[in-house]
Amino acid sequence: MLMAMFWEKGKKGENEMSFLEHLEELRWHIIRSILAIVILMVVAFIFKNIIFDKVILAPKNPDFITARLLCRLGEYLNTTALCINTQQMNLINIKMSGQLTTHITVSLVAGLILAFPVVLWEFWQFFKPALKVNEARYARGAVFAASMLFFFGVSFGYFLLAPLSIHFLSAYEISSDVVNQINIRSYIGTLTSICLATGVVFELPIIAFFLTKIGLITPTFMRKYRKHAIVVIFVMAAIITPPDIFSQTLVAIPLLILYEVSIFISARVMKQKDMDSEAFMKDGDSQPDTATS
Repeated sequence: MLMAMFWEKGKKGENEMSFLEHLEELRWHIIRSILAIVILMVVAFIFKNIIFDKVILAPKNPDFITARLLCRLGEYLNTTALCINTQQMNLINIKMSGQLTTHITVSLVAGLILAFPVVLWEFWQFFKPALKVNEARYARGAVFAASMLFFFGVSFGYFLLAPLSIHFLSAYEISSDVVNQINIRSYIGTLTSICLATGVVFELPIIAFFLTKIGLITPTFMRKYRKHAIVVIFVMAAIITPPDIFSQTLVAIPLLILYEVSIFISARVMKQKDMDSEAFMKDGDSQPDTATS
């Protein structure tokens, strides 16, 4: 009954509304977004064994799918350098309430990731009435595309970058006298920051779409500053990956591809805007000259 009331509240007519009515509309969109996050957070909290044993802690294990595939590739190339995480990593907890707070934090992050399409949809529904009919139709698949790009980015970070980062950082040592004892909070912080960062970075085509829509960038601008963008991309790759060339290149390549895709999308948006402007001018010229009649 409560959920039905929430959804009914959000389905107001698209007539002219006052500033306070807009705030009320926004409030219900935010409430539904928070509700979706909380529900999925509770689900993640309940399924603790699956979230931790099968998802969070899996990338550090030697039998993780990425480690196994890279090791097979190493066997094919006759090298052992690609066999990562070959030794079992033991994590420690140094606080009395550390495992409980870690459980809550991970559940919250899982709720945010899983509820991402719902949150996008809610804010899209709020901004949609402000768009023209042709703009809303042209951006119809934006929520789906943004969600897919986000999940693809998170998956890219989880299955590729996270195992490589864990292998590099856990095996790195300044002296044989110093033993690595990894705190669970440090491990989870590294994993979540990598996954969330790649998820956000993979939204580049969607960002380019909306920035072109509002006139802040053009495909000409993006082509002109392509060299500068390449430098920025490699800097970003260095920030979200461990300091080795292999990992940075793995991140930079898909980002460079996404940048080129963003140029293509920006060009399509500009072409559509030009077509709409020409159609508007033709409609204006086709109006009868009432002043001379």
